[in-house]
Amino acid sequence: MGKILNYLWRFWLLLLAFFLTIIFGIPVYILSFSKKHYKYAYRFIRFWSYGMFYGMGLRHEVTRLSHQQLEKGKQYVIISNHTSIMDIMLTCILFPHHPICFVGKKELVKIPIFGTIYKRICVMVDRSSARSRADVYRRCAEKMEEGCSIVIFPEGGVPDDTSIILDEFKDGAFTLSFKHNSPIVIHTFIGLKEIFPFDNSKGYPGKVKVFYNGILAPSDSPKNLKLSAFETIKKTLVKYS
Repeated sequence: MGKILNYLWRFWLLLLAFFLTIIFGIPVYILSFSKKHYKYAYRFIRFWSYGMFYGMGLRHEVTRLSHQQLEKGKQYVIISNHTSIMDIMLTCILFPHHPICFVGKKELVKIPIFGTIYKRICVMVDRSSARSRADVYRRCAEKMEEGCSIVIFPEGGVPDDTSIILDEFKDGAFTLSFKHNSPIVIHTFIGLKEIFPFDNSKGYPGKVKVFYNGILAPSDSPKNLKLSAFETIKKTLVKYS
């Protein structure tokens, strides 16, 4: 019975996604034709994120572990652990004053309707192509010059082994920070692995714990920056999970 309810819940996700993408996707698509209008498109992206997140019975609670404040008008590289598709919606909700652009998988372009909008507002990467991976830095730089902050999930994806607390970080976010002298904003998400996993037969409405870990200044050593970010998120997961 529980699995049947889970599948019905996930079917509601598809219906919700379809209608919200139609409603908010049209203005996002139109506004995305002009780079200077992206900040307006982002408002509709956040409406969509709120609708998806709260429409699935989810909510969040933020705990600040740092007093560092984000500066308006400044661009950041934003990272967090990655355990659920809802990480995307939650990140948009958390950043009302800093329009964000995700670095995401090229395969998502194939999703009907969503894919058309996705490719206009994200930096897509083909992980099987070294050329595509190398070109990400140039395209991210263009987005930052347009006023966007960049979101990268440094694990590079969600590990198949759900017992892994935090997978090894890739270099991308930290190399980007180094190349463009951009601070790194760190959040840790706790609960989404259980509340909304990629396994469609599992999950339930509930509250996600969000921990704001603060801001790391750009460093001339991306390797040390990566290690510091990894240890920060790992310690938060271990302490508060």
